[in-house]
Amino acid sequence: MSFIDTLAVIPARLNSTRLPKKPLLKLGGRELVLWVLDGVRQSRLVDRVIVATDDESVASVIRSAGGEAMMTPSDLPTGSDRVAYVANLIPSRIVLNVQGDDPMVSAAVIDPMVGALSSDPEVELVVLAKKIENRDEIKRDSIVKIVFDINHKALYFSRSPIPYERAPGTEYFKHIGPYAWRRDALFEFASWPQGPLEKAESLEMLRMLERGRTIECIETDDDSIEIDTPDDVRMFDEAIKKKKIRTWEDD
Repeated sequence: MSFIDTLAVIPARLNSTRLPKKPLLKLGGRELVLWVLDGVRQSRLVDRVIVATDDESVASVIRSAGGEAMMTPSDLPTGSDRVAYVANLIPSRIVLNVQGDDPMVSAAVIDPMVGALSSDPEVELVVLAKKIENRDEIKRDSIVKIVFDINHKALYFSRSPIPYERAPGTEYFKHIGPYAWRRDALFEFASWPQGPLEKAESLEMLRMLERGRTIECIETDDDSIEIDTPDDVRMFDEAIKKKKIRTWEDD
């Protein structure tokens, strides 16, 4: 099998605790997983896109849209494990873990992450940090907050508000969008057991920090509505109605 530079994998497990059959939810008349697939396809830096799923109904939707799907074991514990399973079969230099519930993903967020890995061989993992503008998001546990140092290295991720706001005017950032991995680092990550912080917060990236590894943070102005709750679905549909989001019918 030939080597490629950048592989994008979209983990799309059918069952979800909060939203049953989430990948197949209709947003603006189209399945959520197809929004994600189309967003990744915008990037010219991605050589191959694969939807990794555990259910044939999701794979069928992807193939009907001209995409590539791969069946993966249903007992894989996390999305990153599903991504690693696919990456093990397809040699590449960079592996993108594109969240299957992020219908606003695009080349605008993917390309800078690939660029960061290409320009610095020491970088193992890149994530995006978006300044929180809507203060209501700070206390929402579905919004993952992130703090980083002056060199944009992640210090911690949490579902709780971090940092603690002792003084007015504290800035908050949230983690959005894909993870961009150097392939070997992804496999090493997948080989580690979950640590106590990752289990407590249910956040995979804490597995890296618990091992003393570095995560590069890129600030972005692009926002996202990740579909995790019924409220997120309503918010996204409302944004479509107000023409704040370009739909597949606009192309």
